[in-house]
Amino acid sequence: MANSTTASRAPMAAAGDADSFDRRNVDWYVDKLVQVLVFICGISAIIFVLGIFVFVTKEGIGFVFQHLDFKEFFLTPYWFPSDADDPEYGILALMAGTASVTGLAMLVAIPFSLGAAIYIAEFATGKTREVLKVLVELLAAIPSVVWGFIGLVIMNPLIIKWFDVPVGLCVLNAGIILGLMAAPIMTSIAEDALKAVPDRYREAAEAMGATRWQVTYKVVLPAAKNGLLGGVLLGVGRGFGETMAVLMATGHAVNIPDSIFDSVRALTATIAAELGETVVGGEHYQVLFTIGILLFLVTFVVNLSADLIVRGIRKG
Repeated sequence: MANSTTASRAPMAAAGDADSFDRRNVDWYVDKLVQVLVFICGISAIIFVLGIFVFVTKEGIGFVFQHLDFKEFFLTPYWFPSDADDPEYGILALMAGTASVTGLAMLVAIPFSLGAAIYIAEFATGKTREVLKVLVELLAAIPSVVWGFIGLVIMNPLIIKWFDVPVGLCVLNAGIILGLMAAPIMTSIAEDALKAVPDRYREAAEAMGATRWQVTYKVVLPAAKNGLLGGVLLGVGRGFGETMAVLMATGHAVNIPDSIFDSVRALTATIAAELGETVVGGEHYQVLFTIGILLFLVTFVVNLSADLIVRGIRKG
């Protein structure tokens, strides 16, 4: 009887080993499939960006090699692409408009966003923190065309009334709107950077008698400077690349601003406003894509500078 029982258990054990072996094979294939899918998802963003850059470069490279006069293009403020006899393609005023609006937006957004992030991460508690975080996320969800509508309908008459200027669609209007648009994402990233600082840093400072603000200012902020810098640079990129709100709030006038009450035109707004009116493959069409190439290069330089700065901070 013992021999027969042992013999009957052997096939069952063999069947169990086979089942576990099959499950291991299935798990291995599933694991490999998930790895491939994750790799494809990760690399797709790079592929899409390269594809867009190749397309923009292909459309604008003809003007760069055949008609581009660097002195006229970068150093003159005359933008008259629709002149049939003598079109002029000077983007100095467009670059000045973009820089002025983005610079003012950062002056608005950086103190506001960093202050909000510090309060939410270090001082707010309980429901107050949760409500503020939800409100920040809701601000980030507002479409850019709605922000542009706010600048056009609300900010425009307020600026005319308060500052006694003839037009309220100006650098100040666009800078405030763009700063409010960039602030939510900068606040979220800055808050994440502050929360990533280990609690032992705070506890050590408090054990030495530091106040809550001293802990924040002298311990937490220096420890989170890499993340804070990343958030600020991301806000700069958001401001530099924004189109619709800037188109609606700046006045869209080709002008080198002398004050924050001057109307200007941005590079991105120029592409959005004029691309639909050009002949595909024409000189004006190619110039607009050349501006797109410039925007890509500026974005690359900003990102590269950020990477070098962060690396320098880490080494230091």
